[in-house]
Amino acid sequence: MSLDLSPADLAFRDEVRAFLDAELTEDLRLAGRLCAGVYCDRPPAQKWLSILNRRGWAVPNWPVEYGGCDWSVVQRYIFASELVAADAPPVTPNATGMLGPVLIAFGTPEQKAAYLPRIPTGEDWWAQGYSEPGSGSDLASLQCRAVRDGDHYVITGSKIWTTHAHWSNRIFCLVRTNTEGKPQAGISFLVFDMDLPGITVRPIITLAGDHEVNEVFFDQVRVPVTALVGKENEGWGVAKFLLSHERGGQYAPRLRRRWSRLRTMADDRGLNRPGDPVRTRLASLAASIDALEATEHSIVSKLSRGENPGAASSMLKLQGTELLQLVDEAAQDMAGAYAAPDQSGALHALDLQSGVGPTDAMTATALYLNDRAATIYAGSSEVQRNIISGLILKG
Repeated sequence: MSLDLSPADLAFRDEVRAFLDAELTEDLRLAGRLCAGVYCDRPPAQKWLSILNRRGWAVPNWPVEYGGCDWSVVQRYIFASELVAADAPPVTPNATGMLGPVLIAFGTPEQKAAYLPRIPTGEDWWAQGYSEPGSGSDLASLQCRAVRDGDHYVITGSKIWTTHAHWSNRIFCLVRTNTEGKPQAGISFLVFDMDLPGITVRPIITLAGDHEVNEVFFDQVRVPVTALVGKENEGWGVAKFLLSHERGGQYAPRLRRRWSRLRTMADDRGLNRPGDPVRTRLASLAASIDALEATEHSIVSKLSRGENPGAASSMLKLQGTELLQLVDEAAQDMAGAYAAPDQSGALHALDLQSGVGPTDAMTATALYLNDRAATIYAGSSEVQRNIISGLILKG
């Protein structure tokens, strides 16, 4: 299915495109095009976020009273799609998409006043302290402890795969405050500064050569009890609320943008010709992206009518991430020998001159390596299949 855009939606799309033409500078477009990780580094991302904030579009999904936009579900979809199509730098949603809604729903007035205004401006950059060594996808098994000591919690333990911890001045963190009963019943949600004594950030350099994720260690870190969001030992409900925001999103616009680059590389190499297997491969990928887009449009339509999309969200995560990996594999083949050199230095510096080969070939290997994790994070493919089977096959 395709979205039936109203005249108002079409006018909104044109407004977004005009804004991007005027405000999305060439350096920011290059940062978005060469971003081989999940999100851009803080410098270009913060610059772009501040531009969006001046326009009032930094946190469109928030309620209007907190700086959000009174947009329909379709307009939000249009906005996100146009950003991808224009190569806008992807900004980490740790604060704008996840923590912000949590604070709005569960935060105290003091927490909202202290933290919310500094998120759209990029003044605060937030890390997400969820995953731990040895816990895998079982978030409820986390062991990072927070022991109450007067007006403070004393935190001991570690977190891993912490995106942008090296760029962040604050962190929201799940900690264990009770070891009795069900594991989910002893978890609390804390927000605090990253410069507190006892916090150490150690980089994890990925196979792609990126420094996007980190280990974070807590050695007797004293955090005031005012850092607690919600009630003590009831952080599991807060965590599930946050994950419902993390696991949303869309894939088709990003995949279509990458597919267009594949076609360009194929055209440049003279491979996109009738009868060539490359053309058949491109056509197959295009058809799969069309099918995925139909799933997205179905979800958007249901949400617009106030309906629960049910298992469709899990279908989207499953289809989107696995198709993303197929596109990456095709990009590797299209890039040919240019996929072999280590391009991480040029990509990090946003320096085309020090890169090797066509621009889009520079990111082929890094994207391939980074996106291997896409079928794991935010709910693995196995988890999504279990959800689908539970909601559809057993229903």
